This record gives sequence, C-alpha cells and structure tokens, in this order.
Amino acid sequence: MSRRFLISGTDTGVGKTTLASGLAFAFQVRGLKVGVMKPVETGCAERDGVLVASDAEALNAGSFANWPMELVCPYRYRAPLAPPAAAEADGAPLPDLNRIVQSYRRIESDADVMIVEGAGGLMVPIIWEKNYADLALMLDLALVLVIANRLGALNAALLTLDYAARRGMRIAGYAFSDVEPETSPAKETNPRSLARLTTVRCLGHIRHKAALDPAIVEALL
Repeated sequence: MSRRFLISGTDTGVGKTTLASGLAFAFQVRGLKVGVMKPVETGCAERDGVLVASDAEALNAGSFANWPMELVCPYRYRAPLAPPAAAEADGAPLPDLNRIVQSYRRIESDADVMIVEGAGGLMVPIIWEKNYADLALMLDLALVLVIANRLGALNAALLTLDYAARRGMRIAGYAFSDVEPETSPAKETNPRSLARLTTVRCLGHIRHKAALDPAIVEALL
C-alpha cells in the first residue's frame, strides 16, 4: 500500500487531528520518517503577532520530524471559515494550490509516510474552484475518513464515501470517532449498520479521549 493519506471527516470537530497526530506518532515509533501537512488552517489564534496553526503544530509534534511550519501549513487564517471564505474575511491572499503541492513534494522527498489533514469535510473548498478531493487526486492520497459517531453519521458517511468513489479517489477506509463520552442507541449501532451499507473497510474505532486503536495503525501500514 502507498503510504500517502488524506485524513478527512464527515464534519468539523470529529477527531481528524487526533487521528492524524496519533498516526504520525505511531508510524514514527515503528521506524518510519513521517511527513505531515495541514495545507490550510482557519480559526488560528494570534501569538506574538503570528497566526498559530494549532492542528498543524500537533501534527508536527506527533511526527517528531520538526518540519518547517511554512511547509507544514503554508496558509493560516484568523476567521473560522472554509479556506477561501476565511481568506476573504481576513483580507488575505487565497491559497495557491501550486504552493501547497510544492510544499508537499519537499516534505515527501524526505519521508516514508505522508499524512495530510484536511479542513472540515472532503467537499470543503480550498479555493472556490477546487476542494480537498481535488488535492487528494493531485497528490494521489488515499482517503481515511473520520466519522463522528452520533445520530446522522450513516448519511454523512455514505454521502462522503460515494462522492470519493465517484471522483475516483483511492479509499483506505474509515474510522468511527466517539466525539462525546455519552452513549446512545445511534452510537452503539452505527458501526454495525455502516458495515451492512458499504464494502469500504472499517479501520477501527477512536474512543473518546482514549489511546489510538493499534488496529488502525496496522491496517494502514
């Protein structure tokens, strides 16, 4: 398997960074040099006059490679919006896909594994004309879909997987993420239900505030 992954989600706040940084750490302790990227991060706080990309910093810390942040996250915006809307709200330049690809290639040239974290879901635009599926196709990244394990998960997951398949993306699999500690009938039955509705591989389960499931790591090696 080509170890080049896009970590995307069924929504924002579903655990993409938790999975991506956990995978980065798990791969590097297995002796692999891990390259990471969060090409665009929005909702960044300012520290000493610099916009801080906290998700990108978590990825970099997990990789232990200390990649230059200008490569890991070339575009950072204050506004907590989709990338092109955030750029417009900030009065800043839109992301440049060529610069993102160049940054990726520089990291990839010195890495055994690449982990790229998206923003929100797969169809979120990077620029108005291109979204994260387009970037995955440009870079030949395999989709790892993080599904928020709650009511409504099945529809969101199936729509995303269907879109990815129709776009011709490679799909490595999906993982359920317990975004809340409380249980519910939907939370208990979603994994079994989705297994009956798709042939896409389930990689494992991300439990609320628990260590990363080793099965997810092994499935992607």
